[in-house]
Amino acid sequence: MTAPAQRSDALLERMMTFHPKIIDLTLDRVWRLLGALGHPERALPPVVHIAGTNGKGSTLAMLRAGLEAEGARVHAYTSPHLARFHERIRLAGQLIDEDALSAVLDECLAANGTDPITYFEITTCAALLAFSRTPADVTLLEVGLGGRLDATNVIDAPALCVITPVSLDHQQFLGETVAQIAGEKAGILKRGVPCVVGPQTDDALAVIEARAARLGAPLLVHSQHWHATTERGRLIFQDETGLLDLPLPNLPGPHQIDNAGAALAALRALGRGAVAAEAAITRADWPARMQRLRDGPLAEAAPQAELWLDGGHNPAAGRAIAATLAALPARPTHLICGMLNTKDVAGYMRPLTGVTATLHSVDIPGEAATLPAAATAAAARAEGIAAHTAPDVAAALAAITAQEPQARVVICGSLYLAGAVLRGAG
Repeated sequence: MTAPAQRSDALLERMMTFHPKIIDLTLDRVWRLLGALGHPERALPPVVHIAGTNGKGSTLAMLRAGLEAEGARVHAYTSPHLARFHERIRLAGQLIDEDALSAVLDECLAANGTDPITYFEITTCAALLAFSRTPADVTLLEVGLGGRLDATNVIDAPALCVITPVSLDHQQFLGETVAQIAGEKAGILKRGVPCVVGPQTDDALAVIEARAARLGAPLLVHSQHWHATTERGRLIFQDETGLLDLPLPNLPGPHQIDNAGAALAALRALGRGAVAAEAAITRADWPARMQRLRDGPLAEAAPQAELWLDGGHNPAAGRAIAATLAALPARPTHLICGMLNTKDVAGYMRPLTGVTATLHSVDIPGEAATLPAAATAAAARAEGIAAHTAPDVAAALAAITAQEPQARVVICGSLYLAGAVLRGAG
């Protein structure tokens, strides 16, 4: 069921009108508004700044679970949201409430006046304002897009940076090669501030290492300074401090081993101990990343089916879903897929050809940039997947389960589709 409209909804809608582009990477407008607000970014608890193409949200969720297990009060900023904007701003462990959100949005609107500013920029300023006024021990900031010119990149001296795996995505904004994109991600590095680096291609790592060397930023690099592997159904993490023998991550998928390793390396760098390490692995919650749907209207409509929801949308995400499915017990598997027209659809589909029987494509509800279902289906067929179109997720699920009531069904292709499903609008 869709949540009733609230005052913050109207304020956020106004914020969509202040700039003709949804994305326009620069920090000038952010610095202007932060100055008008009295520079809240200078009054935050110690910041961990997290960039990367894939895995940054999962890594942040693990970090938050670990820190909170040791009693830390944690601010967290993530994007995009799935069902409600409030999900983006977590104040000292709790989602921002409606009154607090409306108050900081009002204040940002008043301070900005009629000057151009993008939606992400002004809402990021609102988040920083909220964080500056609520006591906490740590602030976790997830980059929205890229890093160098992202609206979150306004912290002069974070406590720690993290760069999760870099791959091709958003090329129209960040560059056509992995090395160019890595340069944008490495833009979050600050002089003398350590950075945990997840698994990277050689090209990406070379760019990150070169920038770190120029800034004197110590790196903690996957497979050099820390290792995360599985052994006999356990997660084994090792760095120069010692070895940790932990349960497997509760977030499903082989790719979560590397994300867990980055989170553990970050917790170690922050001086956290064994309680934080185990909680990071076992207590993290991150919806729409291979999330099992066990209740709600779709689960009720297909009670014998095994339903999953994933919001990944680039080739690396396609590979992660395929690896996750390959590791599950054998079961007829079908995809329900909706994507944006800005994505590498063929690159996303290609890894999935060997793990799915059919694909049913849908438009993403309410998204002007949705790829038409017919185009998604055509892209799937071009990669060798038997594809059909459906008017919506519920109809696609009904068509699949009419043939195979006990099918495994993965709803995938976009966080915007995942959000629609979680709101009950899919």
